[in-house]
Parts: sequence; structure tokens; C-alpha cells
Amino acid sequence: MREAIANKFERDNGLSFTPDQIVVSTGAKQALINVIMSLVGPGDEVVIPAPFWVSYVSQVQLAGGIPVIVKSTLEEDWKVPVERIAAAITPKTRLIMFSSPCNPSGSVLTRSEHEALAEEVAKHKDLYVIADEIYEHLAYAPARFTSFARLCPEAADLTVLVNGMSKAFSMTGWRIGFAGGSADLIGRMVRLQGHATSGPPGICQKAAVAALTGPMDSVYAMRDAFDRRRQAMVAGLKGIEGLDVPTPDGAFYALPGVGAFLGRTYEGRRLAAPAELAEALLDREKVAVVAGEPFGAPTAIRLSYACSEATIAKGIERLSRFFGALR
Repeated sequence: MREAIANKFERDNGLSFTPDQIVVSTGAKQALINVIMSLVGPGDEVVIPAPFWVSYVSQVQLAGGIPVIVKSTLEEDWKVPVERIAAAITPKTRLIMFSSPCNPSGSVLTRSEHEALAEEVAKHKDLYVIADEIYEHLAYAPARFTSFARLCPEAADLTVLVNGMSKAFSMTGWRIGFAGGSADLIGRMVRLQGHATSGPPGICQKAAVAALTGPMDSVYAMRDAFDRRRQAMVAGLKGIEGLDVPTPDGAFYALPGVGAFLGRTYEGRRLAAPAELAEALLDREKVAVVAGEPFGAPTAIRLSYACSEATIAKGIERLSRFFGALR
């Protein structure tokens, strides 16, 4: 399994890893918390650009660390400028963690944005980076994915790449995640995992090896299908007056702003926050969206287009009816 992952890093990312620099975990979530528990202690700060995957904050807190949230805006395409990240770094900062393509926003860091962050990281001794790259194969032209580790050779030993099989290979239930980094840090993660869950089931690893070493045609076909769904989702959302809709460049999510609708009422019920809006949507229109607050986007909702185009069209119709009825 680790040899297959090492070959994947070489093939897809132009990076050289040996098997002792790789750990295989029960899903990418476990890989993430393995890194955090191996690096972060009480009082250590972890810089997290927002929006972010919901588990980041809780995992840092579980380790006794202090999440330092650096906010972005919809107008910035949900991407935090590197100057704002640099301003958040203090002598207590132990780690920066981010995802690109991003869950929940679908934003993809450009090569120049990656390079600017890499230059900032290289200025600080013992500042680790977790690059969550699980959506690497789901970036849509003209956006292009570039692995952070390839752009920051000066801090290669301080960078941990986290990935997994659940997204590009649609192997969610198989629970296979992995991480690549320095042999010393990976060794610590292996020891931690050995006393927590041991390794993932052998049959799951066999399936993952088959996916990693097999042809990628189905992955690229799926990416094309997601791209069509993305365009349908964005076009439909942009047709709803009052929604603020950026175009995601990766993953399979949209994160539109709903600030114009907060404080309005629906059938006599005041919707003061995205969570209340999401609850009303589910109750009345049977449309499931996720409030943006837990992702660090307090005036947005997250939608997934990991469904058929027919389902997207039906959902857009219901969303339009719902938002049109708000008073």
C-alpha cells in the first residue's frame, strides 16, 4: 500500500517519498488528527484559513491547541491573502493547515498563491504545514492543482500531505486515507496510530492499491461529469436574485452568500442565521443544504453537486421558490 502511494506521489505530484515516509490511516480524517496529535500541545497555535473543513478546529482543540482563524470573504473568492496569514503567525504558531481544492468553498489556490505561502512558511523555523489535498483530481479548467510540497522545497521536512481514496476514487466507505512527510514525523504518527486503531483492514488496502495502480480513465470521466454539474449548479444559483454566487474551481461544492436573506421571514418564521434558513429549506422544500457557520463562513450555505443534473435542476427550482417567498 505504501509503495503504491509513493508511486502515486511521483506520478501525480512529482514528489519522491519512500515507504517509511508514508502512513495509511482509516480515512483522511484520521491522518489529519494523527498529524495534529503528533505536533500540537497545550497552548500551541494553529493557523486555519477560513472557510475550512469543519473537523480542523475540533481536532486542534482536542490536542489542546488554539485555533487561529483567518477569515476571507466571498469577494476574495473565499481565499485568504498570504499577508493576512503572515500577520496571524506568532512565536506560538506550530502549524498552518488548509485544503486546496477547498471543502467547503471549492476554491483552488493558484500556483502563485501557493508560492507566496511557501515563501512565508520558509521564513519560520519549525513551522509545520498540513496540505489537505484530497480533492486534487477535482480541479476544473482553467484552474490547475499544484501540490504545496512541490512548491516549498525549503520546508519539505515540515510539510505533511494528507490525501485519501474517498473523493477521486469514490471509495468513501472503504475508509482509506494517507499522509506523506518526513520519516521522523511519520514515525511518530505510526506509533500514535498503532495504539489507537492500528492499520486499516487488509481488504480495504488491497482495493486502494488496485485503484492507485489502475487506469485513471474513470477518474477523469467523473471529473468531466462533475464539471458539467458544477456549471449547471452555478448557472441555476446565479439566476436566483439576492444570492451571491462565486464560481467554484474544484471539489464538488458551491458556497453562495445568503446575507441578503438573513433577517427575512418565511411563513411567519424569522430566519436570522444560515442554520435557520437551512432548517426551513429542509422542512418546506425538502432541500438539504449545510449552514456555513461551522465552516467559518457565517453568511453562507454549502451545496453539493455530487448528484445528477436532473436532481440539481429540481433543487434549483425549489431553492428559487423558497428564496422568492422570503419577506
